[in-house]
Amino acid sequence: MSADELLIPELGDASSGIISPRQEYELGQKWLRMYRARVPTTKDPFLQIYTENLIRRLATYSELRDKRLDILVVDNPTLNAFAVPGGIVGVHTGLFTHAETEDQFSSVLAHELAHLSQRHYARTLEQQKNNAIPNMAALLASILIAATAGGDAGMAAIYASQSMALDQQLRFSRQMEQEADRIGMETMVKSGNNPYAMSEMFESMLRASRFYRRPPEFLLTHPLTESRVADTQQRALKFDKKYYAPSQDYQLVKIRAELLHEANVNFAIRKYETEIEGHKYDKDSARYGLVLAYSKARRFEDAQKALAPLLKQAPDNLYYAIEQAQIDAELEHYDIAKKRFQELLTSYPNYHPLVIRYAETLMQAGDYKACAALLKEHSKRRPTDDYVWYLLAEVNGLVGNIFEVHTARAEYFSLNGLYDKAIIQLKNALRLVEKDQQMQAVIEQKLKEVRRLREETKM
Repeated sequence: MSADELLIPELGDASSGIISPRQEYELGQKWLRMYRARVPTTKDPFLQIYTENLIRRLATYSELRDKRLDILVVDNPTLNAFAVPGGIVGVHTGLFTHAETEDQFSSVLAHELAHLSQRHYARTLEQQKNNAIPNMAALLASILIAATAGGDAGMAAIYASQSMALDQQLRFSRQMEQEADRIGMETMVKSGNNPYAMSEMFESMLRASRFYRRPPEFLLTHPLTESRVADTQQRALKFDKKYYAPSQDYQLVKIRAELLHEANVNFAIRKYETEIEGHKYDKDSARYGLVLAYSKARRFEDAQKALAPLLKQAPDNLYYAIEQAQIDAELEHYDIAKKRFQELLTSYPNYHPLVIRYAETLMQAGDYKACAALLKEHSKRRPTDDYVWYLLAEVNGLVGNIFEVHTARAEYFSLNGLYDKAIIQLKNALRLVEKDQQMQAVIEQKLKEVRRLREETKM
């Protein structure tokens, strides 16, 4: 039977199997908080919102039934991405630097969405249904390994805990990878992406593995063979080759990701000065990289001069416009910066990078009350964004609103799985509202929820 004909029944639904979709979702939410407590995620709102929008667009064309997704952009230069049951998708910033095009980047994400839609984790558990079912603590530990070292490593941990043979696990793992390739390719085609990009990305990964003593993280956890590359090439041949316009947005976020991990800012400046002549990037994207490199070196006047032609050519480009306002703020031209942000907000009131950069500028300018009000509204739109709550706690401390400091810190700690710290903050908040019965009830309910989460994690 070929990989394309591989038929594995759906397991673990609400009425049968070891773990139901609802249980997977709840498990994923618990894991998410544990992971955030251990691994740094990016504070760059451009990388975050770009990844969120791309994954959600791909998800609409995938076989996922439950479209609730939590998307992590991990501050890590290694080439890796992972999927965790319950709708968790993680992307290392290193994937941006390795994938040359948006289509190549998308091919990895489509593959991970296929792991979720086919419920590979539940099916792994089903393979050991005659053994003792792992308890919640073992499941959480296995999934944590799955995301820090990749999905298949987590599955291997489950098998090891049940003393199952390694070769049996690997056979099942390879079947999963083939299935994720096939279904990921279908998602690519339906979403209008280049189907040839998947084999291009795989070939690029294999080439990269030849130059390093340790292969890319993704290859360690997603076994990639020449036959899988050949399979994806054959599937792509079913579709006519055509021109796919490059995404400038992808080039701009790719540059942002590169600069996150570039320690030598002078090297970055020289690199993008050279790239303006057109090698790896188009001229405008390379110039944007030069602007960011100048800003990173705190050469803000040079950054402003380099940015001017980009703004003249594309004044509505949000990457350029927000950078201009940030440069104004760094030069302490706060009134000009705030005016720029306010004008942009009239057209893009909910754009996450714009709100975050404006909030940071207001804090920098000492306009704490306006910053707190802006972030409080934004927290309603992004209630699970831990960086929003972090900023909100900071600015409320500067305002002197101690109650809001405690509640914002409680949200931040809870989202990061630091339940003991969250409980301390909520108890402190409770003391400040002794005369407000309605608010007391709200805080007590939140305390009850956090305590429940803490106990479930200990199971």
